[in-house]
Amino acid sequence: MSTKKTQQISLEDIKVNVKLKLAALWTSLMFLIIYIDYFHLYMPGMIKDVLIGRVYVFNITQGFLLAALVSVSIPALMIFLSVALPAKTNRLTNIIIATVNIPFMLFNLAGEAWIHMVLGAVVEVVLLCLIIRYAWNWPRIKI
Repeated sequence: MSTKKTQQISLEDIKVNVKLKLAALWTSLMFLIIYIDYFHLYMPGMIKDVLIGRVYVFNITQGFLLAALVSVSIPALMIFLSVALPAKTNRLTNIIIATVNIPFMLFNLAGEAWIHMVLGAVVEVVLLCLIIRYAWNWPRIKI
């Protein structure tokens, strides 16, 4: 009778840099922002409102579109900035921008909020809270 050694194989768990985690979280947030806005167009009457120049209670003007672009440009830029900024600046920037974005994500629930919008807002806020958590707990080194 021969005894064979059984080798146990485990998956390698590669440690991911906090900068990449933050960039991935901002990317996920951007996908949600885009898709929630896109799905919003499928709600009855929304395209009619857009065609007459209204979104919720706002008139579609150059100022409105500029504000909308700025509001989505910030998280879009955070994808790059999370990787490019030095650690100290990166940490502070992620905490501030994510914290400021939470009320903006919840503002999308004003007016008629369908379940897909509620779920989307919850996931967006969770992602922003994860960004704050990862940035807050940024690994430290002794110098």
